[in-house]
Amino acid sequence: MYSPQPHPVPLGEGPVFAVLGATGGIGESVSYLLRDSGARLAIAARGESRLRSLAREMGADFKVLDATNAPAVADWLGDVASTFGRVDGIANCVGSLLLKPAHATKPEEWADVIDVNLGSAFAVVRAAGTHMRSGGGSVVLMGSAAAAIGIPNHEAIAAAKAGIVGLARSAAATYAGAGLRFNVVAPGLTRTPLTERITSRPAAARASRALHALGRLGEPEDVARAVAWLLDPRNSWITGQVIGVDGGLGSVLPAHGPSTGPHPATPAAN
Repeated sequence: MYSPQPHPVPLGEGPVFAVLGATGGIGESVSYLLRDSGARLAIAARGESRLRSLAREMGADFKVLDATNAPAVADWLGDVASTFGRVDGIANCVGSLLLKPAHATKPEEWADVIDVNLGSAFAVVRAAGTHMRSGGGSVVLMGSAAAAIGIPNHEAIAAAKAGIVGLARSAAATYAGAGLRFNVVAPGLTRTPLTERITSRPAAARASRALHALGRLGEPEDVARAVAWLLDPRNSWITGQVIGVDGGLGSVLPAHGPSTGPHPATPAAN
């Protein structure tokens, strides 16, 4: 559970950040971390009840929004810019989880995974390109360690997250001249409500930990700190990068060797 901290910057004077998927495990941690750094926030999610409560707790502007609706995302970011006078950064923490081999994945499941993950990321890139070109800023998208290595039964989510990496790098090149930066945070298995069906089962959690060289699962705050760091205007010489916050999953072989049991999930967001 995230513990709110004192504000180092007087409220109303900090940078302006927008967070999509703010009611998910990672999105909520990102929002609180940014708020506690003194940022002014606009948050969005599909579910109104928790979003409204979260906005009230943080003193944030909020919008009930389907992140896969690109025109709606662009309109929202335009409204944020009008309300606060600028937007310094936006983080897309929207995501979904599907663990099936390709032959068992229904066409509608594939379409949903692509739409929720890659579609929402494209909507954010499009909105940032429309409303943040004049002042520059930072865009952070959510990838996954599953896009860096081959993990069984991750075909759909790995394809979507790999697409996000390509999207971010192309956008980083397109908008570099405007001072608009695009980066990706790629988590390993993180304890969130979305992954609870895996992390709450002792055998699955144990097998998952064995895939991570550091021997533990991630916490939302682990990922949120990387997102906040990339959004920070002081880190303005970083673009087109994929930052693995994954306990080594995407690049380091555990000392005890690979697991011989079934491969659990390594989802990326929420």
